[in-house]
Amino acid sequence: MKIYKFIWAAVCLTPLLLLSCNDDFLERYPLDEVSNETFWNTENDLMVYNNSLYHLALNDDNVPILHGHFDGFNSHWGSYWFLDEFSDNLAPRHDRHAFFQQVRAGKQIVPNGGQWFGYKGWNFVRAINVGLENYDKADIPEDTRNKYVGEARLLRGWFYAEKVQKFGDVPWVDRELNIDSDELFAARTPREEAMDKVLEDLNFATENIPDDWGDGNEPGRLNRWAALAIKSRLCLYEGTWRKYHGGSNAEMWIREAAEAAKEVIDNSPYAIYNTGDSENDFNSFMRKIDISGNPEVMVWRRYQLGIYTNHVQSYFSYSGGATKSFVEDFLATDGKPISISTLYQGDDTIEDVFANRDPRLRQTILHPDDTEKYNYDRGDGRDYPRVVGMSGGFTTTTGYHIIKHYNADDMIGKAYNTAESPAIILRYAEVLLNYAEAKAELGEITQGDLDLSINQLRDRVNMPHLMMDPPMDPRYANDGVSPLIVEIRRERRVELFLEGFRYNDLKRWKQGKKLEIPDMGVQWSPENQARFEGATVQTSVDPESGKTYIDVYKGTDWANPVFDEAKHYLWPLPLDDLAQNPQLVQNPGYN
Repeated sequence: MKIYKFIWAAVCLTPLLLLSCNDDFLERYPLDEVSNETFWNTENDLMVYNNSLYHLALNDDNVPILHGHFDGFNSHWGSYWFLDEFSDNLAPRHDRHAFFQQVRAGKQIVPNGGQWFGYKGWNFVRAINVGLENYDKADIPEDTRNKYVGEARLLRGWFYAEKVQKFGDVPWVDRELNIDSDELFAARTPREEAMDKVLEDLNFATENIPDDWGDGNEPGRLNRWAALAIKSRLCLYEGTWRKYHGGSNAEMWIREAAEAAKEVIDNSPYAIYNTGDSENDFNSFMRKIDISGNPEVMVWRRYQLGIYTNHVQSYFSYSGGATKSFVEDFLATDGKPISISTLYQGDDTIEDVFANRDPRLRQTILHPDDTEKYNYDRGDGRDYPRVVGMSGGFTTTTGYHIIKHYNADDMIGKAYNTAESPAIILRYAEVLLNYAEAKAELGEITQGDLDLSINQLRDRVNMPHLMMDPPMDPRYANDGVSPLIVEIRRERRVELFLEGFRYNDLKRWKQGKKLEIPDMGVQWSPENQARFEGATVQTSVDPESGKTYIDVYKGTDWANPVFDEAKHYLWPLPLDDLAQNPQLVQNPGYN
């Protein structure tokens, strides 16, 4: 059943239930008002209450787990598309995206209150715990009740795991608190203890949530397959974090990730979207308004005029553009890295960059010849690509325009905040990538595992299969991992670009030093200089190739990025929270 049918009832219901802390308060309401005494009776009551949790999760800033697009003006920064700006995938220069630039450059300041996607949203945990303390009141079969208990625990575990990934130790709370509760002034729960509790929540969820809620793959409730996919994501993060940063039971966590992903692969109804059109299948469904029924999309958020809308397409330029580093990770059509492939034609011109490359590159970054195909910038008649300083049209900081999610139809003729681009929150491709990486990290991967996972993604774009003994890309020879893991990580970067994974991946792999590499754009060759007349860019010479490239941050506050291994894998806690509870203790390096 669609969540939207219940959302307004949930909005009205939740404040009353959350405020119902004592008998005196309840006595102020007439007997026919909603209260803990009169609610919690039927399955419908539990369903409606859980709908209120999904409503709270629409606030992607406070609850950045079911991350979609913020509505209205906040679409310019609140979308999951822009999370890659924390990493080496994108190079924003817009003042409104300064926070992304600060984190990317290692110059994040300690905030007074919760920063974007930061240390906040705890009312969400309170709402979940209120429900968990009351679901037992309903006179319904236990297995029916546990569907909603599992749903709530999945959301709680996911929320806490996200906080652990950003802040380390967290204040774990699993009961409803009041103003006198000791937990309000307690120390943070150690990371490993908190994550053990997260795993308990995830396991309960995957054992009790139904395979199908009957929503027909419309935006709706998280089913068991989604719970398993989420578990594979969170367990892979925790397991690889412990493997590369130090910690106990790393193998157990990675194995949990592999087993959860394998259950989805073996038994779920989901599959890679593949019609045999290798030149379009990768991005075609990501540029549609309605993606219901798509076999690859496991969880998505619908935006609909009059209900919930966004303006995210119009803010693509705020992301700056894709980086040279990202573009260079696409393989040549022989399946080899461009550093060793004889098919690579170089980057003297934009057209050269695309020649003989993985078709996903042309479905991710705008090729000049595809401007008309995509009706880019609503068919403004200008030549693309364009870089900062050029008059008119969309410009980029790097020369690499993003086309992966672009949909001109969601802008043409539409007024501000009436756009409806959906948010793909969870797709089957990630499950395949999680499985391949987990099996490789366990040292148990086989060619059969690769064919079951990575090679399904390559089949969609007609690329050669990944084999067990790929050549080492010289660019990654010092990463301390095998050539196979290098290639699995590359596949993840290429496939999941602009879906919010890259920054977290670098953190869990302990590869933060990659963020010290300056962000570059297209080669500033004579050919490109001529076509970018009027551009105002800074350039630098690549010491390895001797070629000159756009240097996005040269001359700015972000020109010399730093990554402190003892500090920057975690974010700072806000000063206001530390003042209210000194036992929280600031993360290392931010005092």
